[in-house]
Amino acid sequence: MHMRVAGEPAGVIRMSPISYRLGTGALHALDARFKFVILIVLSLSVVKAGALHLALLACGQIALLSFLGCSFKSLTTELRYLLVLLLLVFLVRAFTMPGEAVFRLYWLSFSRQGAAAGALIAARMLLVVLLGTTLVITTRPAEIKAAVEWFLKPFPGLPAARIGTMFGLLLRLIPLLSVQFAETMDAQRARGVENRINPVYRLTWLAIPFLRRSFSAADRLSIAMEARCYTDDRTGHRLTATRRDWLVLAVGIVYGIFVLAT
Repeated sequence: MHMRVAGEPAGVIRMSPISYRLGTGALHALDARFKFVILIVLSLSVVKAGALHLALLACGQIALLSFLGCSFKSLTTELRYLLVLLLLVFLVRAFTMPGEAVFRLYWLSFSRQGAAAGALIAARMLLVVLLGTTLVITTRPAEIKAAVEWFLKPFPGLPAARIGTMFGLLLRLIPLLSVQFAETMDAQRARGVENRINPVYRLTWLAIPFLRRSFSAADRLSIAMEARCYTDDRTGHRLTATRRDWLVLAVGIVYGIFVLAT
């Protein structure tokens, strides 16, 4: 999936960093079911990990994403709103947690303990997102759909095929929504909406066209699926596990247990 970044000329096309990238490496060849289990284990370990483990995981994750062709600049641009949210989490924690005051802002006190706790929480949340990004980059949507169906099949009453289809469509639509959001921002900028002082006016004229285009795209997709007689009873992607998959899973589980135990 390609996208045009907001504010760039119309001819500049870039690949969305949060989308599947073709590759032949070990991560691409790993069974999607094992990737899900490893992601869950690593995410649980991140929640309990200390600063040292987080630093090691973050360095390894950034190096891995760079190796997969996801540049730091493009990833930062794609996750800029998440970074703003994490900054707010850090500030709220720093200003509300009691402790040694670094400075005061009116009646609020910025504490050293709160800053450390807020940075730790923000780092954990960001690392979980990066782990999920690695899964999306190295796994085809069809494999993710098949893995979700495989995990849900043992549960009676759950439409595993339909839920898997929803996951697959979601992975395909997120980059498309990014493209539409960037195009809507460019269109509003060309009309001088950003020159308006009222933020509610700017947000309204950005949100309404974006939502309208998103719902229209969803309607066209549903009509296309109905026209092609789509049903839940269809042959999906076949998942096969090898000895290497089991070995990687064992290493991931052992590492997760080690982090949780320390």
